Amino acid sequence: MDLTILYRGPLASCDYDCPYCPFAKRRDTTDQLRSDRAALQRFTTWAGEQREDRLSVLFTPWGEGLVRSWYRRALVELSHQPHIQRVAIQTNLSCRTDWLQEADRDTVALWCTYHPGQTPHERFLAKARRLTALGVRFSVGVVGLPEHLEPARRLREQLPEHVYLWVNAAEGHTYSDERAAEWTALDPLFPFSRHPHRSAGLPCRTGESAISVDGDGTVRRCHFVRGELGNLYDGSYRTALAPRPCPLTSCDCHIGYVHLETLPLYDVFAGGVLERVPRMTPDRDLLPVVPARRPV
Repeated sequence: MDLTILYRGPLASCDYDCPYCPFAKRRDTTDQLRSDRAALQRFTTWAGEQREDRLSVLFTPWGEGLVRSWYRRALVELSHQPHIQRVAIQTNLSCRTDWLQEADRDTVALWCTYHPGQTPHERFLAKARRLTALGVRFSVGVVGLPEHLEPARRLREQLPEHVYLWVNAAEGHTYSDERAAEWTALDPLFPFSRHPHRSAGLPCRTGESAISVDGDGTVRRCHFVRGELGNLYDGSYRTALAPRPCPLTSCDCHIGYVHLETLPLYDVFAGGVLERVPRMTPDRDLLPVVPARRPV
């Protein structure tokens, strides 16, 4: 079985305090960190034992995982498992990067977000260049706020050409056609993010070949649908894996709508769905047209 797993444990602490971020911001207690570490180790052990399956894993912590040694260790360990097709994590890249020398660079990957105002530009750029030197697959992106446009342009000019720079539409923000064109000049795939995608009743790979798992092992079809499919560790989720339409009105997050079968993103990101790396440098003249729709 080929299965994509989005894992989100109890970790909720972050070293950044971005005012636009919907994720929780707090200092985890020692006990909370201990619980997160134990939950991640349990998941890593389980994933390493599933040798009859081909797994792809994306860690999507509420906080910043790579400043914690157990997340770095999990990526290294899983990257060397022959049945793990990809292991990736969403990160602000504030961590050190030399630990990636221990990982299998054919398997490990990073989804990096640049937060202007939270880290010096040159520091972030130096880390991105270090990832390139190490041969690590990664993408870099920003939240599409007006004050981020010039920093994003500067970053695009200085990043290696092959590194994809993505732009996430800011939550609750409306883009005029003129402003959307400015962001699309940086990220030809920005039109997919500009408006929520209507999803009610449409076929989606989540719940069939992609699932969400929390620290207790509870399995859901995705992070945004609360209905449970079973538990990872007792195997009860397996009988629930099946094609099913989306029960929500719309989907406005990349880690959700990338799995919609009505969108061409599995082809656009072939081989790099989890780390958000397109199969080739996006060129707006070669990309499919985003279906016209009203904002939800």
